[in-house]
Amino acid sequence: GRHEAQGRRGRGRTQDGTPVRRKAPQAGLEPQTHRRAGPGQTRCTTNQRYRDLKLECREEKKLFEDPEFPAADKSLFYQKAPPGEVEWKRPKELCADPRLFVEGISAHDLNQGTLGNCWFVAACSCLALKPDLWTKVIPDWKEQEWDPRHPEKYAGIFHFRFWIFGEWLDVVVDDRLPTINGELVYCHSKLRNEFWSALLEKAYAKLSLCYESLDGGNTADAVVDFTGALAESIDLEKGRYSAQLPAKARLFEDLLKAYDRGGVVSCSIKVRTCARETRTPGGLVKGHAYSVTAVRKVRLGRGVLALLKPERLPMIRLRNPWGKTEWNGPWSDSSEEWKKVGNMEREAMGITVADDGEFWMEFDDWCEHFTDVDVCRVVNTSLLSLRKTWSEAVRFGSWSKHADALRNRSGGCVNYRRTFLQNPQYVFDVVKEEDEVLISLQQRDMKLHRPVGQGDNLTIGFALFKVELNREFRMHNIVTQQNVATSAYVNSRTVFMRKTLPEGRYVIIPSTFEPNALGDFMIRIYTDVASHCRELVLDKPRMGCASWLLGYPKAVTQIYVHGAEGLENQDVTDGADPYVIIACEGHRVKSTVQHDTLEPLFDTRAIFYRKKPRKPIIVQIWNRNVIQDQFMGQAILEASLKDSDEPQTLRLQKREQESAEAMLGTISVKVVTSRQLTDM
Repeated sequence: GRHEAQGRRGRGRTQDGTPVRRKAPQAGLEPQTHRRAGPGQTRCTTNQRYRDLKLECREEKKLFEDPEFPAADKSLFYQKAPPGEVEWKRPKELCADPRLFVEGISAHDLNQGTLGNCWFVAACSCLALKPDLWTKVIPDWKEQEWDPRHPEKYAGIFHFRFWIFGEWLDVVVDDRLPTINGELVYCHSKLRNEFWSALLEKAYAKLSLCYESLDGGNTADAVVDFTGALAESIDLEKGRYSAQLPAKARLFEDLLKAYDRGGVVSCSIKVRTCARETRTPGGLVKGHAYSVTAVRKVRLGRGVLALLKPERLPMIRLRNPWGKTEWNGPWSDSSEEWKKVGNMEREAMGITVADDGEFWMEFDDWCEHFTDVDVCRVVNTSLLSLRKTWSEAVRFGSWSKHADALRNRSGGCVNYRRTFLQNPQYVFDVVKEEDEVLISLQQRDMKLHRPVGQGDNLTIGFALFKVELNREFRMHNIVTQQNVATSAYVNSRTVFMRKTLPEGRYVIIPSTFEPNALGDFMIRIYTDVASHCRELVLDKPRMGCASWLLGYPKAVTQIYVHGAEGLENQDVTDGADPYVIIACEGHRVKSTVQHDTLEPLFDTRAIFYRKKPRKPIIVQIWNRNVIQDQFMGQAILEASLKDSDEPQTLRLQKREQESAEAMLGTISVKVVTSRQLTDM
């Protein structure tokens, strides 16, 4: 099929209401250079080292002024100036007793300012609920805190860490903050003397060159930058979760599991028009990012009744980054429904009756009113864990243009069949009989290019193919390889897929929607057992010095064994456990075992670069046995250029040393041979 590119809609990607869209290209499938730090290391931006700079300021008894992000207009905006005359002030000029945190960190601490970055504020609210996450973003927070007993130690410098394109970056900022009429212009705490959110926002703005670059974005992108999590976007409308009860139940359990395991969830409502801040009758704001601050099954009933007849209602708690304007429907702060819940349960849920922007909703109502959800999962890759762990493979690549087709790496999506396979290709193995695989494709963040008018994301996606078990070189043609999945093509920073795959070898091909679009990407693959993911770089076997002595391939052959029928019984239970072996010039490819069947579906592919094309290829079927495997028949394939590339059904024969007599059963194969080694 053909693909259509999707624009990102809703999910807080708006400037508080205006949807960020891109016109979909006219096509047909419904799509939905710096030195890197080593593993576990943190790299400093622009070589600014926090401790060195702080020590220097203390010795010289001065407050830090950041030359890389100065207190000037260019740090504020590139097009639209703030609504008033801006003065840069230090916290000490705004209050008598400044603090990084006041009584700890909380989702209630921060409110959105004049900037359209509800997506960032929502991500901060989610971050505040996860101590194991925010302590990575705000390192050394006790040491960075103001010390009123030793004011001479204060140097006006702070640092924060962000997970940017696969590595942790340390960002240094001074404490000069933009104000208008003595009030902070952008993100701020509800407490006048608390500054963690304003300083964190400044560090994030520095990464994007100025504050205005944060105007309009995606909550999930910010969460990924805070955590390195995997971001998955869910369209509640497309999945019809409000009407499909089984799907709704599975979604709640999935969100509950993700949240309890340290994940971060946010949501929004699509804007159907260009109207800003459109509100629903229920008090919800469209085109606005909400952070999910709790997912819980609430016990209904009071007193003994709650214990004898426990009824649990799926509920979800949300927070509006404005710090006000709440849901006014069922289970809102002062609604009658709360009489169904006992005092102990209400206390455990932290129920407060205040217009603080935080409210509860029944999960059914949430599915009905919200349209888009972003789930950021913190994937556990630790070897020392009692929870489910994943094996991680991370690879970096680029879509680049070259006049030579074999060296071009910007071929566009599968709509462009002539160039699609020119894209970068990555091979990995599923070694279990069946495994759930997580795939995340992320492009380099484009926000820092907004000041020069080039901040749009590329429309990206990927296709996944089941290939030959011995594939070692790049694919050049789709012969019998199976396209097992294709992601949506979306102009978002990340595209995610969860797919359960059977044992075998797979090639993933990330691409932009249209050819010749250039950019960098990172692909992450998670499996239960190590997948040995690697990029396919070579187009064919290398020509080396030994090739003159040992020979060099003269032809390439791909063999696809579909299955077999009418095999002879091998077990007392009138069955067999067959597998197939494909042998060529000393190389063998073995399929998985098909259990208890005389009509196995092997679905096995092999590719051979043949130095002796006249030597036949042998396909044998064996029965797996505890003591000794049993031969069940074979087919001898000439695999010459004259052979038809149509599927063939062949009668099984005995081995040559025995006789050429036929045996019970047939085998279905497809054989394709070419003299051009880059034909497959």
